[in-house]
Amino acid sequence: MNHTRLRMFFVMFFIAFPVVIIVTLVNRNSSFILFKGFSQGKVQGGLEIAQNVTNTTNGFELGGIVQNTTHENLGGKEENNYDGISSSACKLIMIFCTKSTGSKNASFTSSTNDSISDRIKLVDGLLASGYDEASCISRVESHLYRKVSPHKPSPYLISKLRNYEEIHRRCGPYGRTYHRSMRNIAHSKKNGATTMCKYLIWTPANGLGNQMISIVATFLYAILTDRVLLVKFGKDKHGLFCEPFLNSTWILPINFPFWNGKHIETYEIMLKKERARNSKQDLPSVLFINLQHKRNGPEKFFHCDHSQDLLRNVPLLILQSDQYFVPSLIMTPFFNMEITKMFPEKDTIFHHLGRYLFHPSNDTWRLISRFYEAHLAKANERVGLQIRVFNPASTPQQAIMDLVLNCTIEHKLLPELSFQTSVSPKNQTVKVVLVTSLHPEYGHNLQNMYLKKPTVTGEIIHVYQPSHEEHQKFNDNMHNTKAWIEMYLLSLSDVLVTTSLSTFGYVAQGLGNLKPWLLYRLVKNKTHFPSCERDFSLEPCFHTPPKHHCNGNPIKDYVSSFPYLRKCKDYGFGFKLVNGSI
Repeated sequence: MNHTRLRMFFVMFFIAFPVVIIVTLVNRNSSFILFKGFSQGKVQGGLEIAQNVTNTTNGFELGGIVQNTTHENLGGKEENNYDGISSSACKLIMIFCTKSTGSKNASFTSSTNDSISDRIKLVDGLLASGYDEASCISRVESHLYRKVSPHKPSPYLISKLRNYEEIHRRCGPYGRTYHRSMRNIAHSKKNGATTMCKYLIWTPANGLGNQMISIVATFLYAILTDRVLLVKFGKDKHGLFCEPFLNSTWILPINFPFWNGKHIETYEIMLKKERARNSKQDLPSVLFINLQHKRNGPEKFFHCDHSQDLLRNVPLLILQSDQYFVPSLIMTPFFNMEITKMFPEKDTIFHHLGRYLFHPSNDTWRLISRFYEAHLAKANERVGLQIRVFNPASTPQQAIMDLVLNCTIEHKLLPELSFQTSVSPKNQTVKVVLVTSLHPEYGHNLQNMYLKKPTVTGEIIHVYQPSHEEHQKFNDNMHNTKAWIEMYLLSLSDVLVTTSLSTFGYVAQGLGNLKPWLLYRLVKNKTHFPSCERDFSLEPCFHTPPKHHCNGNPIKDYVSSFPYLRKCKDYGFGFKLVNGSI
């Protein structure tokens, strides 16, 4: 028996040992193989597409003004390759690339670069791993186009996001828990609904910029109150964004029992009833909260502990807003403590949550990356210029152009024109201006100006305006697609100039970690001096903050009452978050 057992042991050993060796070798080399595959398939492939697109005259299939240039005009040739990645791609990836020499350390270097690349792709843990990369290419490739942010998400924020994702996975649409919760809420007229999960439904108001900043504010509110965020997207937002949460959807199902919003009690009515009976009993199971742009509605007490204590007992909240109401959340003592732990840098809330939530869909990303590679990638500097004209019928185009030129030239964002026929400096650089506006005249005028004469600095200026819709369109999918593409492209700028009060610009500056130059609004069609001013915060402006303390007394001094709030530079009635003293 001993000889038999010994023989069986040797047989099993010689069968298992080669298998163990093979599995070990595969695991050791998998990261290197994946990195090489990603580098060649994504980065080099993208550059090849860019070369093909750049040789065309339109470059951006949404229609608009595009200057016909080639890679030779934008200067420079591709340099040496490093482990299958071009040098320009290495700069975009923001990692150290080494030449492949075939040495023993080549595998170690690639493995190290792979882990660094994964960390950058996941934005230092802000994004969860485990997604199907093919379903949302922008999650994988966006770091190739955007500078690495100096603002790192805090460990507490990351833990809160992972916790939220688990809640969303457990309670999200189409699951057993969701159906049971909705059935209980629908059948309960009062606070008798017992549900495992609580929900926060976001409903749209105003344009896409307003909607995006309000979604971020609503998401933060969902995290703070342990609610599941669901968004009521119509056809106008079909195909704009990827799903942000792993293994679940954030889209509100069309069979949602309160889709039409009829016969739902409002926050205003609830407050009146509660004050009359001085009791928390008989609260509704569903409540509608309107946080849209208005000065003196009942929502002026939304930030108060007493109101939040009532809302905590309502299982389903339907919220409509076109505002970035985050400052009202930080005015609530409990929320203030949580937000401070999540965001040690107070002016990075939209920056982190916006990059977490908003990833262009695959179709949208192809247009973004294609336009970027064709027209923006080779520039030495990219200047984003967003021009919003609130009253085009009564505002002369020349007055707007004077405002733009006074701002950009005075602050040396764009160079002055030279009276000489040609200027040939030793180091000629290329500056690309991306103009986004509903009106084509501004892109045309700026383009013609720099085509006719050289600049005093010798810089080559190229001007591109992807689209011009003439007027804002609501509930229009193609219009929203163009707007989202242009907001994202603006966020990839090195320098940003935006129009005061424009939420379009707020989205770009928050995603891109950019403190923009704010163009002043024209008064009586006269150009302001100074024409623009540098903003002090990445955060969007909250245009209609509460005017009263929770005791009903008017708020006379925000700075002394709430140390992280300051008046917005572009709107005197509004406030925004800052990181300490400014």
